[in-house]
Amino acid sequence: MATVMIDRPADVGARRGLMLAVLLLGQFMALLDTSVVNVAMPTIGAGFHASGAWLQLVVGGYMVAYAMTLITGARLGDLYGRRRMYLIGVVLFTLASLACGLAPAILPLVLFRFAQGMAAAVMVPQIISVIQTHFTGPARAKALSAYGATLSAGQVAGLVVGGLLLAANLFGSQWRPIFLINVPVGILLAVLVPRLVPADVPRLTAERRLDLTGLAISTCAVLLLVLPMVIGHELGWPRWTFGCFVAGVVLAVVFVRVERRVADPLLNLDVLRARGLAAGIATLTCTLVAVAGFMFTFTLHLQNGLGESALHSGLTWLPFAVTFGVVGFFWRSLPSRLHHLVVPTGLALCMLGYVGIGLAQLSAGSLVWPALVLAGAGMGLSASPLVTQSLVHVPFDRAADASGVLTTTIQLSQVGGVAIFGTLFLSGGSLATTSWFLALAAALGIVAGSFLARNVRQA
Repeated sequence: MATVMIDRPADVGARRGLMLAVLLLGQFMALLDTSVVNVAMPTIGAGFHASGAWLQLVVGGYMVAYAMTLITGARLGDLYGRRRMYLIGVVLFTLASLACGLAPAILPLVLFRFAQGMAAAVMVPQIISVIQTHFTGPARAKALSAYGATLSAGQVAGLVVGGLLLAANLFGSQWRPIFLINVPVGILLAVLVPRLVPADVPRLTAERRLDLTGLAISTCAVLLLVLPMVIGHELGWPRWTFGCFVAGVVLAVVFVRVERRVADPLLNLDVLRARGLAAGIATLTCTLVAVAGFMFTFTLHLQNGLGESALHSGLTWLPFAVTFGVVGFFWRSLPSRLHHLVVPTGLALCMLGYVGIGLAQLSAGSLVWPALVLAGAGMGLSASPLVTQSLVHVPFDRAADASGVLTTTIQLSQVGGVAIFGTLFLSGGSLATTSWFLALAAALGIVAGSFLARNVRQA
């Protein structure tokens, strides 16, 4: 007699846990690369005798390519299979990381960073989509919370990891391990993904195909908006940068109008009607613009202003990183009746943290660590629930569209934060002055978060 094996709930839960770990490891790897380079900039510049503009492209090239192709990456997963595109993205990201680590000059490094960003754009959107489609009910909420915690800690961890790797100077390779560390991780993921992530059915049919018109317009719009943000300050904001901004806005409007007329659009804007998503995106924008600007300017202040080493600069972020990750993961332990308040409360703590950083510049730095703890706890309370509360009501058939909108918002907000607050800081503004404006951005997030809280409370 044949024996029928019946999966126990514990077995199913264990497999889902392993699948989630594989997905989050890819997300963490991609996030790490958005910040790990920051602490290595002085070393890379000295090694290649590179100007500030080249270094801006090393940092910004990844973000520009990432932002340009995120929406397309989400659609590719929908059309050709999310597991397949996640695996392809992992392999391409690993190869691009290897190329970055072996780059012989600054120009190849910039080009390989663009390739890294495009590979991340293929990989990352599949993560939310797989979570949305394979987790339901409380398990889905917990998975999204873990995703939010990873999102929260990944970038800050990059600053710490970058400092440690530079200080170790493995085999005399200086900055190269910050890229090469991705290679063994990528190989591990390439082995585990086919075993732990379930296959899905591609939806490429005569009715479902890639919207090439939308792809061309959105790519040009994002490039025209993001590239001047990244390099404008370094070049002294020439007139063509403002022309690019105007052209980018015009193309963005054209993109919206075109997408509403296409039978199968690249980005179905009807997804914004899902309860809580639009308010969540607005709140997420304010939150990430502020934290990206904070990370960029505070790191510059530590290394260029105070003359700290990359290691000391990275370790300075530990209070922020630890509270960010811990609070981001455990916020669901709070009573459910308070969940609608956690995002505005978190942003209020962020605002106090930014104010504390500003005051620390007037009090010999005695408030820095308490301010970092406040800001980290605030980010854990705000960023992690934002992901869950924004996506939890998105319908199954809109998972890919919501993934594209959310991940694009995340990346563009980070680029905008670096551009806005980096320009303010580098144009002669002190860290104290910059901190007041960071606090203002957090305050705007509180306003947007109140609308999200209303939707969550009515759920």
